[in-house]
Amino acid sequence: MVTLSQRIEELRTQRNLSRPALAAALSLPRTAVEKFETGRQTPTREQQEQLAAFFGVSVFYLRGESSDPTRQDAWLDGDFTDDTPAAPAPKKYTQPPRQVQSGPSGGGAIFDTFAGSRAFQDAVRAAVLDVLRSPEGQNLLIQSIRKELSRMK
Repeated sequence: MVTLSQRIEELRTQRNLSRPALAAALSLPRTAVEKFETGRQTPTREQQEQLAAFFGVSVFYLRGESSDPTRQDAWLDGDFTDDTPAAPAPKKYTQPPRQVQSGPSGGGAIFDTFAGSRAFQDAVRAAVLDVLRSPEGQNLLIQSIRKELSRMK
């Protein structure tokens, strides 16, 4: 697996930039890039986003988490053609009203409290983002976007 420091060095050398030149282009301290590439310092989230934008790659590629350098905004703005026929619109499902039993324990209150907690919501959000960042998740998003765009035409 490629590390963040290796990826920064790889991208910098592809552009034929010196470490001080890259630091100057990003308005970073002169020795910052050297520290990033040697692993003595990890760039902050903002610096990682700045480096990724400068090189035109995704933050995931910069970190070595993906081998695809394509930025999400690039593939979202791309010209997609989908040769598969559009799926028929799903049938509308109306859910029957939920029966909440109230008893001495409050019925569904325990689950409602759990589902409403910040920690649970953060865990679900993290899980969904992990799936969407995976190649399979990105393929699902692309397919969904293509279908929606074909319906709009």
